Amino acid sequence: MQVFKFGGASVKDASGVKNLAKVLQDVGYDNTLVVVSAMGKTTNALELVVKNYLDNTSELQSSIQEVKKYHNEILLDLFANTQHPIFKKVTTIFEDLNHFLNHNKSPDYNFVYDQTIGFGELISTTIISAYLNSIGIKNNWIDVRNFIKTDDYYRRANVNWKQTQIAITENFDKKSLNITQGFLGSDANNFTTTLGREGSDYTAAIFAYCLNAQSVTIWKDVPGILNADPRYFEKAQLLHSISYREAIELAFYGASVIHPKTLQPLQQKEIPLYVKSFLNPKDEGTKVDKVTGITPNIPCFIVKKNQVLVSLSSLDFSYIVEENISEIFKLLHFYKMKVDVIQNSAISFSVCFENTYNNLERLLQHLKAKFKVTCHENVSLYTVRHYNDKAITSIEKDKTLLLKQLTQETIQIVTK
Repeated sequence: MQVFKFGGASVKDASGVKNLAKVLQDVGYDNTLVVVSAMGKTTNALELVVKNYLDNTSELQSSIQEVKKYHNEILLDLFANTQHPIFKKVTTIFEDLNHFLNHNKSPDYNFVYDQTIGFGELISTTIISAYLNSIGIKNNWIDVRNFIKTDDYYRRANVNWKQTQIAITENFDKKSLNITQGFLGSDANNFTTTLGREGSDYTAAIFAYCLNAQSVTIWKDVPGILNADPRYFEKAQLLHSISYREAIELAFYGASVIHPKTLQPLQQKEIPLYVKSFLNPKDEGTKVDKVTGITPNIPCFIVKKNQVLVSLSSLDFSYIVEENISEIFKLLHFYKMKVDVIQNSAISFSVCFENTYNNLERLLQHLKAKFKVTCHENVSLYTVRHYNDKAITSIEKDKTLLLKQLTQETIQIVTK
């Protein structure tokens, strides 16, 4: 078995879908599972649908229509015959979306989000599966929600590995080319759950682990894993090989090329991960396996935008001790903040985190009852692995430094 994952950028239009087919033809697709994300920016468009459903119902149908129009254009480019069954299949999926929105009784944003957002992957895989069949690449479309079982922690669900392993072992056909959705699972009540943004990589790793796959390949619009995101850093270089440990560190700090949870199941069974270009599929790309360190050994830059930095100090200048820190972390957990950096001194405590669930104001009100609170929103967190003086200077230049923390191999800097 080999597992391929294609992200939204690789299938953002009809030419992308055709290129996916070409990649399969170039590298082979026997005993292969293909995991696919939503097309292009569909997830963002469906997030607007969720927002309109909850806050602006007058714009709801127009936002759904935009998603429908986008996919219909791709369909028309791929299928000359508008009587092809795929058109009706996609219409039915949109009818299912409207049915949920018309009959849902839950006001919980996170529940509504997961039930709505997954339609992007259902549509993309339905279209791609039909196109591949139409050009002679025979495949099975499978619903990932029948295989990956999770808890009901909506928007960042945790995998029930035992149930997932049983479902995959008993129901997965290893001998065929299978097309399925990334990012999604289902809970005990069969409601759709999601594994966190960019979770399709994790989906590929879950299947690879349960199938004892030979390898996982993530197809990207870059040559492989680079030492920096070329959108934010000049002269990014290709890393030819990375150890599991190093890749886990990079993913933890926010390297967008790999989902943070992807590496652990692969490492457990020593399944190699390849990151390759879908534009040049025969190039070597980057290999992640049980080697040591990285090749070449150069600084690796990561930036996370739109972070929040909160600094706390005691109201009476008493020490910030274990009891205070424990209480702070309980609140961060309760309000679902993903912590990226912490730093403390005798009378102060600073934490940089992501406000994914928009609970910042409630958290701050809670903290202000016991601490003096300073909050900086929309800050940037820079992390450099294997830093040197030149790397530090390039990050600090022309920026206001709010926090700086060094360890032997990693420096983290929060800037405004």
